[in-house]
Amino acid sequence: MNWSLFTTVYGLVFIAELPDKTSFASLLLSSRLGPRPVFVGACAAFAVQSAVAVAAGSLVGFLPERIVHLSAGILFLAMAALLWLKEPEEDESSETRREGGDFWKAAGSAFAVIFVAEWGDLTQIATAALAAKYRAPWTIFSSATLALWTAAGLAVAAGRWAKNRVSAAVLQKAAAIAFLGAGLFFLFRIA
Repeated sequence: MNWSLFTTVYGLVFIAELPDKTSFASLLLSSRLGPRPVFVGACAAFAVQSAVAVAAGSLVGFLPERIVHLSAGILFLAMAALLWLKEPEEDESSETRREGGDFWKAAGSAFAVIFVAEWGDLTQIATAALAAKYRAPWTIFSSATLALWTAAGLAVAAGRWAKNRVSAAVLQKAAAIAFLGAGLFFLFRIA
């Protein structure tokens, strides 16, 4: 493994991912669904997306940009509506309940949001371009995926911190507004 390339790709992808919509989505989802299932779902989505990017090389555009943005916009708007209309859970036992069947439901939700939002994303395109240029698929995949997992971990930790300091109702409404904004952003990009 080329460690110089690994470090370069890791740094590039990590810095690009920090202010990204998927990090923000991980933060908001973890404040609502709990950190463990969101981290698991986000990591799975990032691993799949990194594999797609590396496999595609410079041909990341499997899906037309218009369809990607439309799908992401609709998903974010649906999540906004669900968050806005759902009654907030204030009890502390919700984390315990998530360890059962709700854990996988929450992880699946996080996977879906991150998976759709990551299509055509800067970090995915960068990963594909780096894979095409350096022809070191394992190094590119492992460094990009680790960088995305690190950013997701930081976002989930920030969401956990916010959950302990801000009421569930306020976090839920803020998350709904943020998801509404992200959904509208994607929909306006296709106009």
